[in-house]
Amino acid sequence: MQTLEKLSHRFWYQTPVSETDRPILGLVIGEKRSLMIDAGNSEAHANEFLKELRNHGMSIPSIVVLTHWHWDHIFGLSTLDMLSVASTQTKAEIEKLVSFEWTDAALEERVEAGVEIEFCATAIKHEFKNERNIHVKLPELTFEESMEIDLGGVTCLLQHVGGDHASDSIIVYIKEEKILFLGDAIYANLYSSKWNYTIERTLELLDTIDRIDAEIYILSHWKPLTKVEYQKEAMLLRRVAALTKQYQGNYGEIKQAYHLQVNRELTADELETIEYFVNGY
Repeated sequence: MQTLEKLSHRFWYQTPVSETDRPILGLVIGEKRSLMIDAGNSEAHANEFLKELRNHGMSIPSIVVLTHWHWDHIFGLSTLDMLSVASTQTKAEIEKLVSFEWTDAALEERVEAGVEIEFCATAIKHEFKNERNIHVKLPELTFEESMEIDLGGVTCLLQHVGGDHASDSIIVYIKEEKILFLGDAIYANLYSSKWNYTIERTLELLDTIDRIDAEIYILSHWKPLTKVEYQKEAMLLRRVAALTKQYQGNYGEIKQAYHLQVNRELTADELETIEYFVNGY
């Protein structure tokens, strides 16, 4: 069950749902206007978020920002009566989806062709059931590398960062709250025959994130993390990236070296991360 949670004076978020791949949706509350982060994976998702805002006595946002082009972050846009903002790269990627059909047959055909992935096709079927009234709407306002939005008393910096998950990924830094909405930026590349991380892109992304003075980090399909919790995740990625380079993508040698570093049995998350870096080597 999704709930609306207050994280700070200026920021609320709606919890994710793994079964239908609903990501976290964010709300930044300014003195002049409010901003929604991501549009949801369906009109139902977006409308439930707005309903929760009303239930808590909050006004509907006037701006929505898209973190990247993947379906679960944009399919709710068609029901939102507000200014939509995205990077030029994100808009270009969304344009490719406009002519698509979303029937089971169409989804399966695109999976077979390598255009879509089974994971997303299955989640779309679960979210929409047999009612596939999907209308892909394009964002109205675009930017190249960065944009700053003053909401009144709180400022949002939108910054393109790319990464393996999606080359168009942006992050949203809520300056006064020191909250960094990472979206899916630090996740692996799923649109590949083998899910993967690459060494160079991962390290470049982590270096970019480290230059931002944040105290809370939000991962769209998990939860808000403290700085210590985020640094633990980042250290895992950095360690495995370094070992992947050192041992030239040899899974067994990387696993053994990492085991010696941490001096304990490896977790499922650590083993998966090693596998993804090996896949991307």
